[in-house]
Amino acid sequence: MSTDGQGKNQTPSRVLESQLADLGRVLHLDEPDLRSGLSAAEEFPFLAPPSYIRKIEAAGQPQALILQVLPQGIEMRDTKGFSQDPLAEARAAGSGLIEKYRGRLLVMVTRACAGHCRFCFRRHLPEANLRQSRVEDAFRARMAHESDISEVILSGGDPLVLSDDRLERWIRLVAAYPQVQRLRIHTRGPVFSPERITPALASALTASRLPVVLALHANHADELDDETRASLDLLRRAGVMLISQTVLLTGVNDTTDVLVRLFTRLVECGVIPYYLHQLDRIAGAAHFEVGRNRGLALVQELRHRLPGYMVPRYVEEVPGEPSKRPIEPLGA
Repeated sequence: MSTDGQGKNQTPSRVLESQLADLGRVLHLDEPDLRSGLSAAEEFPFLAPPSYIRKIEAAGQPQALILQVLPQGIEMRDTKGFSQDPLAEARAAGSGLIEKYRGRLLVMVTRACAGHCRFCFRRHLPEANLRQSRVEDAFRARMAHESDISEVILSGGDPLVLSDDRLERWIRLVAAYPQVQRLRIHTRGPVFSPERITPALASALTASRLPVVLALHANHADELDDETRASLDLLRRAGVMLISQTVLLTGVNDTTDVLVRLFTRLVECGVIPYYLHQLDRIAGAAHFEVGRNRGLALVQELRHRLPGYMVPRYVEEVPGEPSKRPIEPLGA
């Protein structure tokens, strides 16, 4: 299923068709299903790096990885309750700064990612990167008037697509404000492109006074192969705190056995399972949604099978709420 060497004598549309056909064969999709995904790929481009394709080829459950990156025609359906801006971020995203919760400031340092997850809650935001200087100026202006910001979160896109120099520039800028006590980075980097995690990057992340928390977005144990584990070990040895965020997804991780394997593998990799996240209701991703009752049942089963520290919090994000909202049984 490798895409290496494809496209030398093909148009971009032919390359895309060939890549989708490779993925579709593993899932036993027929030709109409594959062609229906082309329209979805025009709206939100297909992007899967070579390292993730290798994971698919080696996976015990390849369909769980393929579904996360494969464009499907079902994405084009309008579904009640799903919108292009479910977290009400679009207006604030223009400046690159989003302050959802008190004391924490999220900075969108890029709009680019190493791969495109089909359930991405920012898939409808403009793809082009914000000008770095503009985001930096907005950050300085906000910090000059916000004395209670104790944690800055680098997000995007994926911050780890930036060069070491650009990341170091951001770390120095954030560390210059004495009220900031922590730096958090949200990323799929060690999953999509583990080769990006180098000793130089680890040194860049830990060179300032700020403790660094890396929130790894991982949804299936087959994403955590030996290459990814090695990248996480490098970060952990450098002093980076590792936590995880998992999105509950139909066909990907909506069984107890799959989640047990994922959270066990995360702990083996030195990562604390932190959030099991209800799907953000972004247009194009309705087919991934797992019902809350099913999610609650899964969490209850996890508590019976895993130590408490291996069971993440089951949460959802609601615009205007002061924090992520725990999902609990009615009457709890």
